[in-house]
Amino acid sequence: MLQNKVSEIKEKSTDEIKTSQSERELYAIQVKYLGRKGKLTAILKGLKDLPADKRREIGPIANEARNAIKHLIAERKKELSEQIDWEKERIDVTLPGKRQEIGHLHPITLVQRDIEQIFTSMGFEIADGPEIETEWYNFDALNVPPDHPARDMQDTFWLKSEKEKLVLRTHTSPVQIRHMQKNKPPIRIIVPGRVFRNEATDANHEHTFYQFEGLMVDDDISAANFRSVMKIFFENFFEQKVELRLRPSYFPFTEPSFEIDMNCLVCGEKGCSACKQSGWLEIAGAGMVNQKIFAAAGYLKNRYQGFAFGGSIDRLTMMKYKINDIRLFHSGDLRFIKQF
Repeated sequence: MLQNKVSEIKEKSTDEIKTSQSERELYAIQVKYLGRKGKLTAILKGLKDLPADKRREIGPIANEARNAIKHLIAERKKELSEQIDWEKERIDVTLPGKRQEIGHLHPITLVQRDIEQIFTSMGFEIADGPEIETEWYNFDALNVPPDHPARDMQDTFWLKSEKEKLVLRTHTSPVQIRHMQKNKPPIRIIVPGRVFRNEATDANHEHTFYQFEGLMVDDDISAANFRSVMKIFFENFFEQKVELRLRPSYFPFTEPSFEIDMNCLVCGEKGCSACKQSGWLEIAGAGMVNQKIFAAAGYLKNRYQGFAFGGSIDRLTMMKYKINDIRLFHSGDLRFIKQF
């Protein structure tokens, strides 16, 4: 029986060696038959358990098969090496290496990091929340009435849902509610993130852009505190003196409310497409937090005061790097990205 098994191993290994196409295949064959746990090795190791007459009979046959397999592997290895086109395989070690491309951070990412650094230096925390929001967090809790234009299809991307109405968040303000529900004053947070508006695009508007919002809540917070924080932020951000103006406005979530304008640094107040030829750029909306917002978050009405503001990271990026078209940010053009 063992004689037949040795003959079978020799025959099969010979066929596999002759049809092998690479040194890797040859090595696998060698391990299969002659390795530590190889088929022929197992027979050779088992000779010690056989009677003396059987050892004298099987031993020479098994050793001859092992030597034959080794010889065939060496011959086939030589044949395969002669088939290699060494000219094609030759490596010129004197050639210069291939330069690895180094990636670039998107300008919006750079600006967001600057914003976070400046506000954290003033004691603000960075908060985050989901980009898919419920109607309650995105509108109801922020005192946005059912007939407000922001709920219409032209301004909001509504998502199909069987349980509750969901939207792609139109601002990062819902994070303010989520944060207040879990934390008590004093609160100082900024909320940078991506938002979505279902609107036409032009040099100054995009359907997808980045916002940063801020919230400060405590026992005695005033609009004067807000203006001071904004002044410190913008002058640190642009590393120069800036002019700010506050215009009365209306937002459901603040009362009183105001718009913040800054002198346009893209054109130096001469008028351009970024500032709509006015010399001023609307940079943020803000106001004192409406007490209804505090109530929605679980606070007692008239117990705390605070201010909230929201601005566009995209527009700040345009101002900082003098970019006159917001659509460039999502163009995917590497020539644009590599400038930063």
